[in-house]
Amino acid sequence: MVRRSDTSARSGASGAGAPLLSSREIRILGVPLDMGASRRGVDMGPSALRVAGLQARLQSLGFQVSDGGNIRVEVAETRARGEQNAHYLAEITETCSRTAQAVLKTLQQGMTPLVLGGDHSLAAGTVSGVSEFYRRRKQKIGLLWIDAHADINAPETSPSGNVHGMPLAALLGLGPEPLSRIFDSTPKVASENTVLIGVRTIDAAERENIRRAGMTEVYTMRDIDERGMRAVMEEALRSAGHGTAGYHVSLDMDWIDPEDAPGVGTPVRGGATYREAHLAMEILADHGRMLSFEIVEVNPVIDEHNRTADLAVELACSAFGKKIL
Repeated sequence: MVRRSDTSARSGASGAGAPLLSSREIRILGVPLDMGASRRGVDMGPSALRVAGLQARLQSLGFQVSDGGNIRVEVAETRARGEQNAHYLAEITETCSRTAQAVLKTLQQGMTPLVLGGDHSLAAGTVSGVSEFYRRRKQKIGLLWIDAHADINAPETSPSGNVHGMPLAALLGLGPEPLSRIFDSTPKVASENTVLIGVRTIDAAERENIRRAGMTEVYTMRDIDERGMRAVMEEALRSAGHGTAGYHVSLDMDWIDPEDAPGVGTPVRGGATYREAHLAMEILADHGRMLSFEIVEVNPVIDEHNRTADLAVELACSAFGKKIL
């Protein structure tokens, strides 16, 4: 529902001579975290994506790809659940802090981070690492949050206490406090450079938190239905890229309709189609300002022959520049 009316050609937002990526080297980082959600199984997501040939398929595009292994994650059964309104918050914060450090180190070494989840709470760590790298350079970043859900609850507003519904709130400085304060800086991204794309289930408290955060760049599935993916992505990328070094892309696979992506943590009918999803990633690649990328909420336990992970790998390849012709 962005109100910028300019929908000029895709080159207009990328800037003259913008490279496809700042680095031709990619480091894969797995974060097998599933303490943020009620349904178990997304901890196997990083393995499913690797089995689907992620590294080899990116290498076929001309990238140097290394696998940094998995970030250490505690086992839920060995820890107390914690507060009723923010389950396993301490453990999730530990994992996100480790993730942030690994992402920061990857960028410092001149590589592009590609983070594999795990549930979406890990994004509090990924984005913190990217934000910190550019903050030290006195630059800011944009954020594309591509998801069926807004993930902008705080503990006091969460109906479930599941932290995977809170990472965007943490990144915008609305809490929960431990996740908000990774690297002792908050917010990680400015509201005017944060864009929600494809949301179709938002509770009343999240609507209020979107207003509190000052977010105006929220595109629901109705916006995509009425205006088309091209117009939505072009405007979204302008907003995320305005005055920033570029943007992090956080892709929750439940953004895609369950017909095409059945193996996700929280499936919701009415999502993006297979081709809409690819088009969005292809437009990202055309603009050439992606700083980092993450894929979350792939759940092999409820998937069909690993097809959701395979689609996730296809989409990653499109985001990193794979073309039909």
